[in-house]
Amino acid sequence: SPALAGFAVLSHWLPFLFFSVYFGALADRYDCRRMIQIALVMFMGVSIGWGVLFVTDVIEIWHAAVLLTIHGFAGVIWGPATQLLLHDLVDGKELQSAIRLNSTSRHLGVLLGPAIGGGLMLWLGPSVGILVNALIYLPLMLWLFRAPGRRRGAQDTTRRPGSFANAWSALREVSGNKTIVSMILLAGCSSFFVGNAFQAQMPEFAHDLGTEKVDLGYTSLLAANAAGAFIGGIVLESRNLLRANPRTAIIVTILWCLSVIGFAAATSFAVALVMMLIAGFLNLTSGAMAQTLVQLQSPAHLRGRLIGLYNMSLNGMRSFSGVTVGMLGALIGVHWSLALSAVVLMSAAFALLAFAMRAAVPSH
Repeated sequence: SPALAGFAVLSHWLPFLFFSVYFGALADRYDCRRMIQIALVMFMGVSIGWGVLFVTDVIEIWHAAVLLTIHGFAGVIWGPATQLLLHDLVDGKELQSAIRLNSTSRHLGVLLGPAIGGGLMLWLGPSVGILVNALIYLPLMLWLFRAPGRRRGAQDTTRRPGSFANAWSALREVSGNKTIVSMILLAGCSSFFVGNAFQAQMPEFAHDLGTEKVDLGYTSLLAANAAGAFIGGIVLESRNLLRANPRTAIIVTILWCLSVIGFAAATSFAVALVMMLIAGFLNLTSGAMAQTLVQLQSPAHLRGRLIGLYNMSLNGMRSFSGVTVGMLGALIGVHWSLALSAVVLMSAAFALLAFAMRAAVPSH
């Protein structure tokens, strides 16, 4: 059901919309290592919860909604703390490379995760596969007990940590930095109109493309998207190509829109696979650039809040892609809803490109 898949996207990403700034501010104040460990415990609990419900065969829609919401909160806690921890682990001269590698791996994980999950379910079955998934968090959990890090002092005690008023104040303070503003807007528009909602609709696309086995078909499409991201990460880092630049990030987003439109219009499974491969490469490239630019150019005393604001824009706005792609898809079909959403996003990207070309990029 496209509507139910759209609800899954909505229920998962709404916590990012309302709490990203709050947990970004907390990451400015407290030990990032402990915040990450809290998130890992939540991730593991969700995987175990799914496994128990699958084994006992008592799962209902409200169970799924609760687990997706908890998973969303874990992601909100995880994001800013992970990005700020880099500043404790890496020297200044290596920071840009570390941020780009972290961003690349993060976007790769978002794209590769569903493909690995689909493979685990095909290999081990849903129940065992999701329980095995809970174990992947243990190595990082244990490493964080010995990882370098520090507790940060509160930078601003005049407002509640992470309030929207505080976030607006931080954004106004950097309003002259057109790079930060344009990248936050780009992330928000990309997530609002398209996001990763089409991943939840992959079974529908696989069915429409005429594959004999729908489960194998949609897993292959997800794998192609992830493979494109993997290739993108390897090529960009090994060759040191496409250094972070706001105009390049926007142009790559426009190309991503074209690849998504091509996927939505494909009538051949082979063409759809190629489009997903290209889309994965372009999505990782633009996302890694945008995150790197925001994190590098954010002032130290505002970094946590601005990273939280970026995560709110990037992840929180994905809640609405469940409406633009999923709910609308229930009315006009997911192919049309995905293509129209990509067209609107491409128009917004062209407007941001004009804005970025008029703005001088600050030097640091």
